[in-house]
Amino acid sequence: MAYSIVVVGTSWGGLNALRELVGKLPADFRVPTVVIQHRHRQSNHLLSTFLQERTTLAVAEVEDKMPIEPGTVFIAPADYHLLVDRGSFALSTDAPVRYSRPSIDVTFYSAADAYGSASVGVILTGANSDGSRGLRRIFDRGGLAFVQDPLTAESPTMPSAAIRCVPDAHVQPIEEIATALAGLSADEETLHRPPRESHERPTGTPPYRPSPGGA
Repeated sequence: MAYSIVVVGTSWGGLNALRELVGKLPADFRVPTVVIQHRHRQSNHLLSTFLQERTTLAVAEVEDKMPIEPGTVFIAPADYHLLVDRGSFALSTDAPVRYSRPSIDVTFYSAADAYGSASVGVILTGANSDGSRGLRRIFDRGGLAFVQDPLTAESPTMPSAAIRCVPDAHVQPIEEIATALAGLSADEETLHRPPRESHERPTGTPPYRPSPGGA
């Protein structure tokens, strides 16, 4: 099967984890990859510079309405929720979710709703449970779910929470996750194609609405 998007969530220890994951993606990797890293609201663009130094793929910090392009690693900007639409991104200043903005859950939910079974979620090291519900959403829509082996994580809290929420996720060290991602083929035609019925939201499953604090 071909895939339209990979979304990667991380927090504490994420710089080293992302360096390893992104650095191991091949130069011809075409599936758009979105990184959500918890960081301070006043963080600058050093994360994109840091990752660009470790990959030949294009790295870009997302701007509102930016198109989703193959062969690119997109970075969620500090202090904005990043939402995946069909073929483009949107930024939101809604209240933090689980004390985080950007929220991993928010991005994962929107990716699942936009691309359904053509979406891939990856949870790496982190010190809270953000991302676990979003990974479940991707899995329930038929997408792939990967979680860093907590034994290899700088902070095992986030991977452990994701495993509890998605027991059938692929639990692997980062090197093996990168190898699995490298083997995925890209479905570039779906990036700007209007949603098909199979990608429509199931009855009774509302879109994810950011709520403040620890909700």
